[in-house]
Amino acid sequence: MKKIMNAVPDIVRESCEGFAAAHADLVRLSADPLFLYRAEPLQDRVALISGGGSGHEPLHAGFIGRGMLAAACPGEVFTSPVPEQMLEAAKASVAGKGVLYIVKNYTGDVMNFELAAELAGAEGIEAQSVVIGDDVAVQDSTWTAGRRGVGGTVLLEKIAGAAAEAGASLAEVKQVAEGVMDGVRSMGLALTGATVPAAGKPNFTLADNEMELGIGIHGEPGRERVPMLSADQMVDALLEPILGDLDLKRGEEVIAFTNGMGCTPLLELYVAHRRVVKHLEERGVRAARHLVGNFITSLDMQGMSVTLLRATPEQLKLWDAPVVTPALRWGA
Repeated sequence: MKKIMNAVPDIVRESCEGFAAAHADLVRLSADPLFLYRAEPLQDRVALISGGGSGHEPLHAGFIGRGMLAAACPGEVFTSPVPEQMLEAAKASVAGKGVLYIVKNYTGDVMNFELAAELAGAEGIEAQSVVIGDDVAVQDSTWTAGRRGVGGTVLLEKIAGAAAEAGASLAEVKQVAEGVMDGVRSMGLALTGATVPAAGKPNFTLADNEMELGIGIHGEPGRERVPMLSADQMVDALLEPILGDLDLKRGEEVIAFTNGMGCTPLLELYVAHRRVVKHLEERGVRAARHLVGNFITSLDMQGMSVTLLRATPEQLKLWDAPVVTPALRWGA
């Protein structure tokens, strides 16, 4: 294993310290308990807070800032943060309209965020949560009951964050978030496994002529292991289950998100996104907005995921709203 690190137990903390230093105009660091939060305090706004295991950067800390998250709680690599982090992040961020926790559907995350919401309530903070499960690959997996929360989380945080930034109430922001969850679906594939620092070796191996369809962001098994496909065939294999689940009709519009898993160059992601757009056009569906890049990763995994959101005019408006974060920035 070759990693740019000092010691395994320190990698998450030291990464957060470097992140906070690099983006001091946007974020602040709490060292104990460990979380990152918005440098510019919220004023009369719902505070959106998310988090999860580290190794998926820039998710979630990369989305702290104007128009997205108020705070993010990093766990150890591929491990849920603990309720104390989530509670203290809420106390540091709450600004008069309550807290909405955005939770990816993994058992540890769901359990700990639910407890944090109860603890926040006991301290007089109105806290609610939404749990996103957008992965169409499998219904239940190694770490979940129900669908995994994957690429749709990025779109949810942006759109709900824009609603919060506009001054919507907690109930209104939660309704916006639930609307995104109803219409977003994702699926991913892997060409290599990811190497967790504590393990020291890839969490699975593939032969040179193999790929895994439907992989999870922690390396959970997918639908099937298949021979290598061309880029267009890969995209088609991801889109067919997504489109089948969404049942998109001709004339509908989507936000199309082609995501890298951490070790996939943009050169290849744009080849894939080209096919995403063409495949949709063949179905009579328009990609009204686009996002391409490494936004919800799996350490050093080579692979990609595709996410589609059936987009309403209001969701497109919220997507276009200004955002200023380390990882997403436009309109400001």
